[in-house]
Amino acid sequence: MFDENVIKTGSNEMELVDFRIFKQGQDKVYEGIYGVNVSKVREIIKIPFLTEIPGVPDYVEGIFDLRGVVIPVINLAKWMQIQEPEMTNIKPRVIITEFSNVLIGFIVHEAKRIRRINWKNIEPATFATSAGSLDKGKITGVTKIEGDEVLLILDLESIVQELGIYTPQTDIDDDKIQKIDGMALALDDSSTARKLVKDLLNKIGLKVVEAKDGVEGLQKLEELYNAYGTDLGKHLKIIVSDVEMPQMDGFHFAAKVRDDERFRDVPIVFNSSLSNEFMSDKGVKEAGGDGYLVKFNASDFFTEISRIITKHEKGEE
Repeated sequence: MFDENVIKTGSNEMELVDFRIFKQGQDKVYEGIYGVNVSKVREIIKIPFLTEIPGVPDYVEGIFDLRGVVIPVINLAKWMQIQEPEMTNIKPRVIITEFSNVLIGFIVHEAKRIRRINWKNIEPATFATSAGSLDKGKITGVTKIEGDEVLLILDLESIVQELGIYTPQTDIDDDKIQKIDGMALALDDSSTARKLVKDLLNKIGLKVVEAKDGVEGLQKLEELYNAYGTDLGKHLKIIVSDVEMPQMDGFHFAAKVRDDERFRDVPIVFNSSLSNEFMSDKGVKEAGGDGYLVKFNASDFFTEISRIITKHEKGEE
């Protein structure tokens, strides 16, 4: 549906689907402005006939068959505990998303447009809202748009995890893990995801330096270089980076690393919920990554991290 080739790798830009959720206030209707990364959107459709499922939360409207794939559909307004207005001019749509290899539909009141935004203009969510269950943990970032309006980027993955449709696969036999000495740099704007990555890297035997985005990741690399100098490569064995991060995304961060002769030889693995094949190719071929992992399977994680570190230490291309 979307032309995924329009944004150049390393440009630090993203495209968002701008959608709206309307809320009934005491004396007027409020328009909430939200966004989701285009790379997570398969398509946008009118609401299809839905088959209800017994025993699920009320915000699960039902399921439907999309070309042979059964997809659950979530009413975002209900999930956010927003009182929907009785407006006749609402044109609801279903945004079909894909992340972590899961397809799921979200009902929104209006799909407005596609916006191209620089990650440096997206601030981390450091506030709480009064929109029912929509706390800061459900927002991955905020950015200003025209008219001094604020667009909130929702963490749709958290809904999927709440429903139990997708849960990280973190169990693995410790005896099968190949131990490696050294350090790793882990970048992710989600503290939960960072902890998960840190715990897994610790199991391998690596000490972990953490960063919440690409800007902080570059700062951490500078600090490490100040500590180890030209011997940094003997200590820092790998960088594990998320792709979607405020301030500076993973691809732009990788481009910066590859352009710096002090760091360019450190292997980089992208670890992202963006699970389409295009993003994987983009991360490895264009952004200079050595691997691409879809969150979150511990067995795949250990296998790929060990493979890349071993390959690098043997000096293989």
